[in-house]
Amino acid sequence: METGIQQQSREKIIRLLAFTLVISVMSATMFNIVLPEISADYHLSYSQVSWVSSAFLLIYAIGTVIYGKLADSYKLKNLLTFGLIFFAIGSMIGLASQDYWMVLLGRILQAMGAAVIPATASIIPVRYFPPESRGRALGISMTGLAIGNALGPVVAALMVSVLHWRWLFCMPLLTLFTLPYYRKYLVEEIGKKEKIDWIGGGLLAGTIALLLLAITNNSLLSGTGCLFLFVLFLVRIRSIKEPFIKPALFRNKGYSLGLIIAFLATGVGYSLPFLSPQLLSDVNHLAPGLVGFAMVPAAVATAFLGQKGGKLADVKGNSFLLYMASVLLLICFVLLSSFAGILPVFIAFFLVFGNVGQSFMYIALSNSISRTLPKDQSGVGMGLLAMLNFLAGAVSAGIYSKVVDQGANFHWNPVNLHRDAFVYSNIYIVLVILHVSILLLYYFQFGKAERKNKYTKKLNHEPNT
Repeated sequence: METGIQQQSREKIIRLLAFTLVISVMSATMFNIVLPEISADYHLSYSQVSWVSSAFLLIYAIGTVIYGKLADSYKLKNLLTFGLIFFAIGSMIGLASQDYWMVLLGRILQAMGAAVIPATASIIPVRYFPPESRGRALGISMTGLAIGNALGPVVAALMVSVLHWRWLFCMPLLTLFTLPYYRKYLVEEIGKKEKIDWIGGGLLAGTIALLLLAITNNSLLSGTGCLFLFVLFLVRIRSIKEPFIKPALFRNKGYSLGLIIAFLATGVGYSLPFLSPQLLSDVNHLAPGLVGFAMVPAAVATAFLGQKGGKLADVKGNSFLLYMASVLLLICFVLLSSFAGILPVFIAFFLVFGNVGQSFMYIALSNSISRTLPKDQSGVGMGLLAMLNFLAGAVSAGIYSKVVDQGANFHWNPVNLHRDAFVYSNIYIVLVILHVSILLLYYFQFGKAERKNKYTKKLNHEPNT
């Protein structure tokens, strides 16, 4: 490999990354269940304390693309060192907090450091694994993500049952134990050092922040500000020699269409973690703790099968894995549309198909998009992909919330007879149609090209007659 990393070192790195992802994802989600306790302790409204989660995710999304850009010019192990130390500093401030502003400061500093982790999770498989084994590396990363999602609510519930909620800040300190190993095994060549366009980076960060605020708060003012900063960002990257993001990256047709497909697929897939808890709570009337446990089987199945999905991508190709993912997702959406409102145990079973399918989808799309990027833009390119995943989640959550709030007195799926679940049933029918459209878009952009490449390789390996 060009990086000089041996196979054994690569294996250790990807497993370190999976562990770091587990801790990162748990830290991002654990505080969601203790917001009522924080509100009671500091006598604040729920909207005020919701910034404990919102601020973290906002900075997490912005930081991902910034770390990705820096990774094109600086050593990844140095960025990881900086990020994980910041992650730990924020945790210690939060642990020692006596006032709400200290809690919020701790979460902000945590996010500033933790954002290096999703950026790294996108870059390491691309930079340190050859294309023929990259799918398996992405699968291992996906396993860490799934385990973190499964353990976060459960561990948080167990911890706060015996300890004060501040002890949730302790979890990220475990990532410090990984630092010596990252520094040992991440042997890398530094890319061409470029002057970082911090003004352009700031305009992009402001655009993302205002977009997320506009979506979550339904704010026209934030939306207008977002559009204004985005125009300034476009002017900036076209007017200077070394912009934060080179316009040529977006002129790369394969990469640009790949981002669009990934954005749409993530938005559709986000219905599973976002709508499922609402369905189980509103229609099945499950308590919050039981809702969390109903989501565990799907996350556990994803953790076990993530690596197998990556291997399938390496052996059969990204298109094969994506088509398999699509079948699983379509089965899940059809079942949920038809039977939303029945016993929660069946809903938990249906979600296994969807979660595994969405993890396979992520692996296939990440792998396909990574192959469209030149080496010197792999960091910022994959960082943008990770950031768009956050934006897709925020946008789709806003849309799903509005549709659910409006409700439905009719049902498009005649199989579903649960009136309280009509709105969910209708949403899943629409998602089936959207996903078929995404599948067709992927086929014409990546599927045909992959089949052509396989055919060419087969001809090249055939003996002359």
